[in-house]
Amino acid sequence: DQKLKGLLTAIHPKSMSPFFNRGGKLLTYQGWSDQDISPLASVNFYKAVTSALGDSTVSSSMRLFMVPGMGHCGGGEGPNTFDMMVPLEHWVEKGQAPMRVDASHSTNGKIDRTRPLCPYPQLPHYKGSGDTNDAANFVCAAK
Repeated sequence: DQKLKGLLTAIHPKSMSPFFNRGGKLLTYQGWSDQDISPLASVNFYKAVTSALGDSTVSSSMRLFMVPGMGHCGGGEGPNTFDMMVPLEHWVEKGQAPMRVDASHSTNGKIDRTRPLCPYPQLPHYKGSGDTNDAANFVCAAK
């Protein structure tokens, strides 16, 4: 990091400002069960950027999706299969910020559970009826 002077890392919250000011969109995700990097690193960075640049800047430029039960970059007991490129593409090209991303979990090649991934700090909440293994029966909402 010292040699590259931050070219490969973004650890200073205010360093995101030029990117966001040019219309850049940052969509990140991390598994809550990540065994290599503390999941709180992503949460703390998101909070630091919000604190440094303000809620309105972050809400229009950055999304963090925390994935329950997912390990480092995938795997795990949670819904760990999802596509972040399409939501990012819609955000950049159509101005539609991702409000949720549906994820799935498979056992022996068969999908056995789907869940919405919600933009932090929202969480998926069960609507109260229907199959609890079906993402359609959940909404993203604050605690």
